[in-house]
Amino acid sequence: MALIAVGGFQHETNTFAPTKADYAAFELGAGRPGVQFGAAIAPALAGANIPAAGALEALHALGHESVGLAWAAASPSAQVTRDAYERIAGEIVRRLAVAGPVDGVYLDLHGAMVAEHYDDGEGELLARVRSLVGARVPIVASLDLHANVTRAMLDLADGLVAYRSYPHVDMAETGGRAARLLDAILKRGRPMAKAWKTLNFLTSIPSQCTFIEPCKSLYQSLERIEQQQGVCLSFTPGFPMADFAECGMAVFGYGADEAKARAAVARLAGEVGDAEKDFALELFSPEDAVRRAMQRGVAGAPVVLADTQDNPGAGGNGDTTGLLAAMIRLRAEDAVLGMLIDAPSAAAAHALGHGNSARFMLGEISGVPGHVPLAGEFTVEALGEGNFVGAGPFYRGLQLKLGPMALLRSREAPGVRVVLASKKCQTADQEMFRHLGVEPKMQRLIALKSSVHFRADFQPMAQEVLVVRAPGPALADPADFRWTRLRHGLRLGPLGPAFRGA
Repeated sequence: MALIAVGGFQHETNTFAPTKADYAAFELGAGRPGVQFGAAIAPALAGANIPAAGALEALHALGHESVGLAWAAASPSAQVTRDAYERIAGEIVRRLAVAGPVDGVYLDLHGAMVAEHYDDGEGELLARVRSLVGARVPIVASLDLHANVTRAMLDLADGLVAYRSYPHVDMAETGGRAARLLDAILKRGRPMAKAWKTLNFLTSIPSQCTFIEPCKSLYQSLERIEQQQGVCLSFTPGFPMADFAECGMAVFGYGADEAKARAAVARLAGEVGDAEKDFALELFSPEDAVRRAMQRGVAGAPVVLADTQDNPGAGGNGDTTGLLAAMIRLRAEDAVLGMLIDAPSAAAAHALGHGNSARFMLGEISGVPGHVPLAGEFTVEALGEGNFVGAGPFYRGLQLKLGPMALLRSREAPGVRVVLASKKCQTADQEMFRHLGVEPKMQRLIALKSSVHFRADFQPMAQEVLVVRAPGPALADPADFRWTRLRHGLRLGPLGPAFRGA
């Protein structure tokens, strides 16, 4: 039996996004528990699809004891502020020092954190932990599928284990795999052999979905290679919205046999490289998407539109109205958009009351250049307090606290409704609509502020899914960003142009 220190610090950083993650953002949690310390971590995360929850369960099942450090997660945004980073990372390290000698460390990380003062937030945290525990104590971390895995992270950790599904329905499972790797290292008495390889192109977030090709087949291949070679293998397509030199894809693996680890990584990296052209993805304009949805969508099999560029799960604030405006302009029928994150309008709807109508100025709070709030007459159809439990595969078991919510119907286009929420959260669970009396399956068109996570709950009922290029800071095509700091020669898309400097 070993004593394992457990902590976590998760943030996915879009350096082009309009809003930074301060300490309050981590306290809010954005669909996850707020900042937790010490013994409070395990009960706060228990039963949730969160890596640390799976790791704790697996560690205890293996007979180990755990000591909680600090755990925190915030919704994706621009950089983590210096204050937030130092408070959370500092607390993890301080509590680790107080815990005294431990036999191992497990960290629940994202892998794509950029702070105001560190490009590689995880690498810096791992350096601080390594400095404290020394070279002999193994450190293993779980990572998001969208991690931008750096050389520092690979050098400082004895094991990194990434999600294998997008939508991320295997987060707790990944924490369990990381715990078992840590257990194997402890039993072995020395680190596993490691191998890694980076790839030289970026690809869009929607094209990384494991429900579709090429990632569907690539992750199936990953599991076959892992079993054949006896290694713990990971593939991270990366988070292509972080402007720093080590942004991008990576394949990495750990095993008792160095030659097999290298062979496994080389084989999978080769398959990813061969699939480069298959990562290209069709994007629709708002108008084309709405027209197609009206032609094909029916009650029982709606067409789902992904408003990917305003995805709160990739640094958007969920408040742009370009797709909603197209729905109203084209007078869509049996159509609903959710969730528009607009606390002032939600409050106004509550003050106005059910059944009443008024002129609203919706969205555009974060200030996307060239855009102003959508003005129009709307009727309040339903009101909610925003407190409910997620039921879909992604948010299942999580207590969602979205603040005052409202369902508005357009007076100009009565077939169009919009769900308002007060607190930023990605629209990836049907309960976000049912909370206000909307049954998603009975719509013809459902527009979602999400890129991919929604697919776990919405795709099984969808006639088809269209990825829409509507206004927002989480650009669907990496080549559209104004990069300044990427490594020279990195291709900005599948078979796309290479970065040659700002």
